[in-house]
Amino acid sequence: MPASPEGVAHLRDADPVLRELIDGLGPDGLGDPQRGRPPTDHYGALVRSIVGQQLSTRAARAIYTRLTDHFGGRAPTPAQVLAADPEEMRAAAGLSRAKVSFLRSLAEHVVDGSLELERLDELPDDEVVTELIAVKGLGQWTAHMFLIFHLGRPDVLAVGDLGVRRAVLLRYGLPALPSPAELEALAEPWRPYRTLACLYLWRSLDATPA
Repeated sequence: MPASPEGVAHLRDADPVLRELIDGLGPDGLGDPQRGRPPTDHYGALVRSIVGQQLSTRAARAIYTRLTDHFGGRAPTPAQVLAADPEEMRAAAGLSRAKVSFLRSLAEHVVDGSLELERLDELPDDEVVTELIAVKGLGQWTAHMFLIFHLGRPDVLAVGDLGVRRAVLLRYGLPALPSPAELEALAEPWRPYRTLACLYLWRSLDATPA
């Protein structure tokens, strides 16, 4: 998602720390936030999210490729996940047993209609989160990543993301990582462009010495 001029202007006016950060990176300094995230449907995006939890991008991509190879080079449908032998799927892809159970939970919710993926585009952000976290293995962080990178929602604050919290710690000179409540309060002036602020904060970590 490109940085909107309106969003950049709002963040620069609303927060002097973000103004300095944006000026340092440039209004086009985000690059392509979608890089490494090939377009896919809602179900496929959630499968990728589950596979990639707590893994590096490289490891997640390798495991996802092995998973699709196991299903003939394509992402498995919900019915295929439920019909597959869990142990065979786990061994073939290199998944943990927990992630196999998460994939099965997602498939079950889709098949029984308790998660209506086609409705997610129409729901407000908080309702999308509620729908997703009802699935075993999909927590608030995954829901926020889905809103930001898949649905392209403009005002999502990833309160549980370690990268955002670390960037705020460094940029705002805080004594410790901010709690979700502290981050919510600090980010209030960023509305309605909190997604864009998160993207700049993530990008700032690339420019910050370890």
